Amino acid sequence: MYQITPIPAFEDNYIWALCQPEHSYCLVVDPGDADVVLQFLAQQQKQLQSILITHHHADHTGGIAKLRHQFPDARVIGPAAEQHLIPSLTEQVKQGDTVSLPPFNLTFDVLDLPGHTLGHIAFYSAPVLFSGDTLFSAGCGRLFEGSPAQMWHSLQKLLALPDNTLIYCTHEYTLANLQFALHVDADNAALVGYTQHCRDLRLAKQPTLPAILANEKQINPFLRCNNKLLQKKWQKDTALALFTMLRAAKDQFKA
Repeated sequence: MYQITPIPAFEDNYIWALCQPEHSYCLVVDPGDADVVLQFLAQQQKQLQSILITHHHADHTGGIAKLRHQFPDARVIGPAAEQHLIPSLTEQVKQGDTVSLPPFNLTFDVLDLPGHTLGHIAFYSAPVLFSGDTLFSAGCGRLFEGSPAQMWHSLQKLLALPDNTLIYCTHEYTLANLQFALHVDADNAALVGYTQHCRDLRLAKQPTLPAILANEKQINPFLRCNNKLLQKKWQKDTALALFTMLRAAKDQFKA
């Protein structure tokens, strides 16, 4: 058994901490801010054993050096394709690799997910997916380095995971994403209901995450580009054409 806890950072980041109650070890995912992680570890009386990194952006990597100073034996595991941008990695991984974490009795499969950045990866150990900035609830990451075709292909990999997959992404973007989703797909009853659910959570100062893949298949427009009714509504002939249009429109969208 283990517990996954969101450590809020910056304005809307979550640094995910995975701990097991019966021992003192903890791993964290994408620690952009070391101080909030150190506070969490002190409160929980845990030792940092591993750091998982999905991509090179500073709000995901900025805390590594300080954490390694405090915990010099901690493993830092991240994308081989971005090793030159994350010099503090102790282990580089890519699609097809597995990450064994004996203290947690866990093994993660590594997925290459280019799009947001060219070397972006995710870590999957059923039912947990640490998706970084590739897949959000009701949204997907901006294309800072990759092409629409690359991101669409990456999302297909995630769509192939089991419906019960829990998506631990690294930003609380859900309400803003839902506003765009409703603009795209206003008649979607599941989307309307989920929007109210997430508003209630945020009013109660609760995270909207993790998201469940089965639900995302119903409400996330970026995962629904194969839907013929959506293609017809937005006058696109292919899933990739619709995805390309939606991603560009989201970048310009003002609620």
